[in-house]
Amino acid sequence: MALRVEKSPDAVLLYLACVRVGAALLPMNPAYTADEVAHLVADAEPALHLDDAGLAALVAGAASNPERFDDVDIGPDDLAAVLYTSGTTGRPKGAMLSHRNLASNAAVLHELWGFGPDDVLLHVLPIFHTHGLFVAINCVLANGSGMVFLPRFDVDDVLAALPRCTVLMGVPTHYTRLLDDPRFDVGVCADVRLFISGSAPLLAATHGAFAARTGHPILERYGMTETSMIASNPLAGERRPGTVGFPLPGTDVRLAEDETIEVRGPNVFSGYWRRPELVATEFTADGWFRTGDIGEFDDDGYLRIVGRAKDLVISGGLNVYPKEVEDVVDAIDGVLECAVVGVPDPDLGEAVLAVVVPVAGRVVDPAEVRAAARERLAAFKVPKRVELVEALPRNAMGKVTKAELRKRFGG
Repeated sequence: MALRVEKSPDAVLLYLACVRVGAALLPMNPAYTADEVAHLVADAEPALHLDDAGLAALVAGAASNPERFDDVDIGPDDLAAVLYTSGTTGRPKGAMLSHRNLASNAAVLHELWGFGPDDVLLHVLPIFHTHGLFVAINCVLANGSGMVFLPRFDVDDVLAALPRCTVLMGVPTHYTRLLDDPRFDVGVCADVRLFISGSAPLLAATHGAFAARTGHPILERYGMTETSMIASNPLAGERRPGTVGFPLPGTDVRLAEDETIEVRGPNVFSGYWRRPELVATEFTADGWFRTGDIGEFDDDGYLRIVGRAKDLVISGGLNVYPKEVEDVVDAIDGVLECAVVGVPDPDLGEAVLAVVVPVAGRVVDPAEVRAAARERLAAFKVPKRVELVEALPRNAMGKVTKAELRKRFGG
């Protein structure tokens, strides 16, 4: 079941219907362009593809259906969802998540983060990826409590809703925007017991400023599309800035020789949709998933993410895969080649930067590059900045040295 709709309670109910009937859900960002959607649909070949109009028609016809529905007999390793993620190649891959993957993570997090009967979650996240759809909503479902379900993050709406909520899950950008508003103070969050951050690294400075303003140290955690949550700072105990805490109960984390993080557990996916050849490259011989993130453990066992071996940009909590953007920019008339990197941004965490080499003798307008990219890419993938250079820096093997670009343009 492919679903490309705006955020709504009906969309959540459709997710639950898929779980009960044994259908695998493929959620898609409603901001995707027609080309992006066509690519995913062609690869997944869903039996049904619903947009907003289709979902509305489904809901309108629900009254004629029987009031009772008996769940289909489903095994723990049956497919529950396919979430597409790319990689350094830019070719999307569908991570296959089982019922065991989702249920085990929900059960652990519900307990680990201390959810109780009086909790109310303020839901401000999109529901087309793991953070908003599975981590946030499944914790509420496992807890049997409620949530305030906002269509998106908006500072005014969040400030109005916080006094009746006890938990907020957000991305670092949300917390920096709250800190930028003088109305956000101790009084607004007097009844909130827990602020959780994920999907992108939380700056230690943001952690400190937030704690100073509100008295709440943000709880940072770490996860991926392929694994749901992997590690978390403690609910009771020191939430150490710049770290993602400890491996979750039942989840094992180790560092390979190159310091990349490897993980195994009931939360780890089985592989990529119709890409069995990737098992050999993405998993170790003894069955651990290679995350591609580089990490280190401190003396107290806190895990710190120090880099990403897979050249990923996380902008506003959303993943941007440089190769996908590069392919679009390279196709623009007058562009010889380009390299896309993430550079620090006070609001988004990282901003997408395209460094472009024009064809000799041609003039390239950065504004026109951004406009052309917008026609083929969702807005969050479009470069926020375009810099023009005569040549891209390369190492002895001819590979573009993106670290040099980040250093040069990261200021």
